[in-house]
Amino acid sequence: MENKFHCPETLQPSSSPSSSYVDSAKVVPLICGNEPASIAGRSIQRLRFIDQLTNGRMEWKEVEERFDRLASTEPGRVPVVSRLDFASCIGMKETPEFVEELLGALEGRSDRRSEITKPELHDYWRRIIDPNFSSRIRIFFDLCDRNMDGKITEMEIKQVILLSASANKLSMKQEEVEQHAALVMEELDWENRGYIELSQLETLLKECSSKDPISMSRIPATGATNSGIPRRATKSSVEILIRTQWRRAWIIAFWLITCFLLFTWKFMQYRRRSAFEVMGFCLCTAKGAAETLKFNMALILLPVCRNTVTWLRTNRRINSVIPFNDNINFHKLIAGGIVIGVILHGGTHLACDFPRIAGANHSIFRRTIAGDFRHRQPSYVEILATTEAVTGITMAILMAIAFSLATQLPRRRPKSLPWPFRRITGFNAFWYSHHLFVIVYILLIIHSMFLFLTKDATEKTTWMYIAIPILLYTGERIVRAIRAGFYDVKILEAAVYPGKVLSLKLRKPVGFRYRSGMYIFIQCPQISSFEWHPFSLTSAPDDDHTSVHIRTLGDWTYQIYSLFQEVLVARRSDFPKIYIDGPYGTASQDHVKYEIVVLIGLGIGATPFISVLKDIVYGTQKPRPDAIDGGESGVRKGPSKAYFYWVTREQSSFDWFRDVMKEISETNHRKQAVVEMHNYLTSVYQDGDARSALIKAIQALHHAKNGLDIVSKTPVCTYFGRPNWSKVFSSLASRHGGARIGVFYCGPPVLARELESLCNKITTKTTTRFVFHKENY
Repeated sequence: MENKFHCPETLQPSSSPSSSYVDSAKVVPLICGNEPASIAGRSIQRLRFIDQLTNGRMEWKEVEERFDRLASTEPGRVPVVSRLDFASCIGMKETPEFVEELLGALEGRSDRRSEITKPELHDYWRRIIDPNFSSRIRIFFDLCDRNMDGKITEMEIKQVILLSASANKLSMKQEEVEQHAALVMEELDWENRGYIELSQLETLLKECSSKDPISMSRIPATGATNSGIPRRATKSSVEILIRTQWRRAWIIAFWLITCFLLFTWKFMQYRRRSAFEVMGFCLCTAKGAAETLKFNMALILLPVCRNTVTWLRTNRRINSVIPFNDNINFHKLIAGGIVIGVILHGGTHLACDFPRIAGANHSIFRRTIAGDFRHRQPSYVEILATTEAVTGITMAILMAIAFSLATQLPRRRPKSLPWPFRRITGFNAFWYSHHLFVIVYILLIIHSMFLFLTKDATEKTTWMYIAIPILLYTGERIVRAIRAGFYDVKILEAAVYPGKVLSLKLRKPVGFRYRSGMYIFIQCPQISSFEWHPFSLTSAPDDDHTSVHIRTLGDWTYQIYSLFQEVLVARRSDFPKIYIDGPYGTASQDHVKYEIVVLIGLGIGATPFISVLKDIVYGTQKPRPDAIDGGESGVRKGPSKAYFYWVTREQSSFDWFRDVMKEISETNHRKQAVVEMHNYLTSVYQDGDARSALIKAIQALHHAKNGLDIVSKTPVCTYFGRPNWSKVFSSLASRHGGARIGVFYCGPPVLARELESLCNKITTKTTTRFVFHKENY
């Protein structure tokens, strides 16, 4: 639906390509304060000013081409570019303020000319990419040393901190800047001289820059090879495909075979009838398609009977053979089958059967099907005016509207459509148009009662197909309406966070039980009495409350955010009334099947896993009755190890779950570390970039001294850039040789395909098996 269970915010490429991966459990001392320092002199060699490289080195030719495009040439004058164009020339136009200071350092902060010639640019370029790290650290020192006196004062450190924070889109208060600058001076200025020198800055960057922890964590597990990853005889991709997709495959195969058999049965039935002489194979095709339509119109309701699906998935035997996580995808697949059926059935009737009836030879018509038309051969227009044709065409039009508005573009990206269509698309249009199927099913019953060429009541079987699914679905809707009104929902606390995120803490209704990873539907009558929107629960089953985090991603979420914001700003306590319905199961609920789980959330995609993390840390290791376990074991079990990777592009996102991360960190500290949390911020330039080098060093110093990360304001370290997923999974395979690891993902589909492919690839080459799950909407 609109908010995708509040899951993905699509992460656009940041201005800094990132491939570094850092593991919070295997980090250097000043980063997480776990192990003695042992990385001096390594990471400083990665200090660089240019992040857009070709084969490790940006070619001068490319810089020269940019210069030539931007240079102003006048007769008799040497081509030059302005100082403002220097950033574009060297590929750093995203951070012009930083580049201005870098240019000042390269010029020696003297004679700041407004123009740069090509030879000067080449000299600056050569110095920037000089492989000698002593040269690069000298430039960085000069960048910090504003008055070029060979000393960096605390005031100059403050200025560079502000510059770096701005370049990396980080928010820092003035008092934080002062604290960080004082921390650097405290660490380096042992003699209280009031300044630091080049050698001290070099020491700071050497000891505080992070090292890729993958190389630190490659400790061969039992049975590991020399490379640190347990290997096995390579299995074919076909074998892995069968092992991972067999449940989907048999369901789809069963569906296709059933459709084929129904089509063939009805096709052959009409092949032997007298009407075949008039309409030929067009009639057989239309009737065969009609039979598959009956079946699919009944079947399409079952995947959206959420209560039934949630109940069935708790049975391990049924869940082991039916992929309930794909219920919405199967719903879409059946919809595709209905589209094909409508085209075959309606198309052959309109384009072939009806013209043949109207234009048939009179003698053949009288001998074959005249009795079905009261012994009067109708014209094409008269056929279209019959009850059968009118109801059929009306159904086709209504389904076309509903199916079109349910597709990805008009449903989730209406603003990308031409302006005339924007007002009639979007989630609301999808939601209300889908209720046209109430009319469609009524027309379907009427249509089936007035069939051409069928007078025998035993052949009018449409009601037999759809009766039970309609009753089941109607019953579910009635139960949902009653349950939503029965639950006494009281808002205990509401808060708004940066990024237009609304957090609601609700009193847990009596009898409301759920598993971590589930979701609920929320309705706000003040906005609409008909709209229900799904959101993942971010509270653990043992909490005395329920909570959700709602990200503003559409009209409804914007309205509810605005309503609560008004109340909070006015300091009132009369929060808008809301109703809840649920809980319902998702893929995340299956984390209990694994001893080891990997949870990957992008942006607001972290929400399904917050409940899972809290449950793993606080509850799943303690045996206790579980009333919704289906009565199989009476005891709820869970993973013994969880890895959580949260990738976001905005620093403010960490505010959403700051308290949760602190709680989990404190519990991990008191008990055996069950959860390892890894935060990645993509707005910051990756490890080794000069634009983030000082921030990285201060982050290390602050964490070592205070145990808090300066970016997330939690004990969980924040790493800069995007994870290198190949290294992440290789490291996990090394640590857990022979294990079966559940990988759960919530985010954009592009990365989902990459991760699933990576899971299959590593599974074929190691003894570790990765099983991929994705939240589907």
